[in-house]
Amino acid sequence: GIFEALQARFPFSEFATQIQLELTYAYYKDGRTEQAIDAADTFLRENPTHPWVDYATYIKGLAYFEQGQTFLERLFRKDISRRPPRDGELAFSIFSRLVERYPASPYAADSQQRMIYLRNRLAAYENAVAWFYMERDAYVAALNRAKTAIEVYHGADSGAESLQIMIEAYEGLGMTDLANDTRRILQKNFSGDSVAQN
Repeated sequence: GIFEALQARFPFSEFATQIQLELTYAYYKDGRTEQAIDAADTFLRENPTHPWVDYATYIKGLAYFEQGQTFLERLFRKDISRRPPRDGELAFSIFSRLVERYPASPYAADSQQRMIYLRNRLAAYENAVAWFYMERDAYVAALNRAKTAIEVYHGADSGAESLQIMIEAYEGLGMTDLANDTRRILQKNFSGDSVAQN
């Protein structure tokens, strides 16, 4: 394309830097998410102190976000035999980095909203996998997934469900004290909520 040709002719100019950014966005808008991610990575590697680093980071996050959507939608049909939602996890960490490093960025608020959405979906995925393990009496594996949902995606709207899984897993393992401790945490933090059951 014309952008690539211009970039090849003027690789070190400010003009080329602008083209890299335009290219990143053009790829993203065209649904070419892999190319958008590569272009954003190139820009970020070559221009680490550029004033538009937040923009390039944002587009990279959006590209991973788009790639993760198909999987996250599919997960609610309980199809958890497929690969984990790596793209969703990457989008979450990229948006998180943007919000931490550039809180005043015009892209921070939208990144924050996408993080909330992703946090809820990714925690729900961990719980779905945990229930899958519970049905097979794989209590330790279920416990690990529920703990991940709580620790990594803290504040997700399925937190009560994660705690419920942990209670049942501890009981399955005969760890009554830990089950009771977790039950107290559940009651203290989610007393008004209805706890999801499988």
